[in-house]
Amino acid sequence: MLQLVSSGLMGMWLNLAGVKNAPPVSPTQAVTWQGLSWINPPTPVEPGVEKTIAQYIQTLKAIGLDPQKQSVWLQTDSNLLIDRNGTIPVAAASLTKTATSLAAISTWGLDKQFETIVSANGKISQGTLEGDLIVRGNGDPLFVWEDAIALAQSLNQLGINRVNGNLLIVDKFHMNYKADPQKAGELLKQALTGINLPPTLLKTEFKDVNIVKLPTAVRETTTKLPQVSIVGKVIVTSDPPTVITPLIRHRSLPLIDIVRQMNIYSNNEIAQILADSVGGAEQVMKIVSTTAKFPPAEIQLINGSGLGVQNRLSPRAVCQIFRTLHQTLQPANLNLADIFPVAGAEYVGTLKDRHLPVGTTMKTGTLNEVSALGGVLPTRDRGLVWFVIVNKGSQIAKLRQQQDTLLQSLIKEWGRVTPTPLVVTKHDRDPAYFGDPDRNIAIIPKSP
Repeated sequence: MLQLVSSGLMGMWLNLAGVKNAPPVSPTQAVTWQGLSWINPPTPVEPGVEKTIAQYIQTLKAIGLDPQKQSVWLQTDSNLLIDRNGTIPVAAASLTKTATSLAAISTWGLDKQFETIVSANGKISQGTLEGDLIVRGNGDPLFVWEDAIALAQSLNQLGINRVNGNLLIVDKFHMNYKADPQKAGELLKQALTGINLPPTLLKTEFKDVNIVKLPTAVRETTTKLPQVSIVGKVIVTSDPPTVITPLIRHRSLPLIDIVRQMNIYSNNEIAQILADSVGGAEQVMKIVSTTAKFPPAEIQLINGSGLGVQNRLSPRAVCQIFRTLHQTLQPANLNLADIFPVAGAEYVGTLKDRHLPVGTTMKTGTLNEVSALGGVLPTRDRGLVWFVIVNKGSQIAKLRQQQDTLLQSLIKEWGRVTPTPLVVTKHDRDPAYFGDPDRNIAIIPKSP
């Protein structure tokens, strides 16, 4: 049966989870902020909501799922509402990316940009570099075709159209989500030379052939793309030449944009690169459990993406991660909607084919026998309701449908807030885009 927590035991668990009880206030003192109630009703949960959850579990049982293996956690900022297996670590699939998001932001800050340094170890004469072109990476997880083509353009502006030596790849260089430096280097050479590029890149508006995640750069390239021919091979080395001339400092997209795109499309490669750069799964667990203030036993990770049932998080821990991210973003005048998809505001990535209440900010998770959903639901009567649902079962489409139906039922109980409150509305910012030439900083003067 449902565990509806109340009295002193609830207070103990809430304190452990970092949830503080609101002071007693009479209904006549309740006020609102941006359409959200500051004061929660004194009862833990309404009978209608208890019935809704019970019906949800019965529906899962009717399609052959074990009710004891389904997890639901609902809370406001000051009250725990529903705890069904909420403190037990379960395979949470891509909800793991919430932990990776928090670890990355806590480590580097929202404005972090990874730098890739391009250098030469020879002279430049009449458009030719007589030597090697050296690319030293620093963990940029979102360097794609457009960025490589913009790099070719920057090299052309420095007077380099041809490299008579090799392309040397040093340290953590990734391209098109390839963490293998040899594969990434081959892709970079392909983009720099303009050989066998995807046809979509030959249009005026560049398109990322994997997934278009951000507004892309518009160039005047009606004839051909900038090119740097490379005579030699791609060589991965840990022992580059000692005498080099730095040419260009390429800066990645800001971390907030990288994290947002990772979460919207649930990109496993970006998540893993970020987790590795932080220090690996062990470091992610340490940072997240400490920062979000939940028991370390409630997070067990083997990677940063969520691939594999060995990645386990308790629903309570995921809620704490969401809330901590929300609080971390607020001093920068941002909120959870700035790094996760929002129902009704966008219809791409993991929101495709979902029917969630408008304004729901969320993250999905899917494995062969796991379907998970977590985030925050803005309501009229309960304010922000933080939720995590983790289902164990192979009927993924049906499980997603039931999750959407459950949230729609809850919004009927608690009331919809229209328009979506500012506190969970994505902020308008200058759009970042792939291939932005302003992210290439010339270290030596450009050719006249």
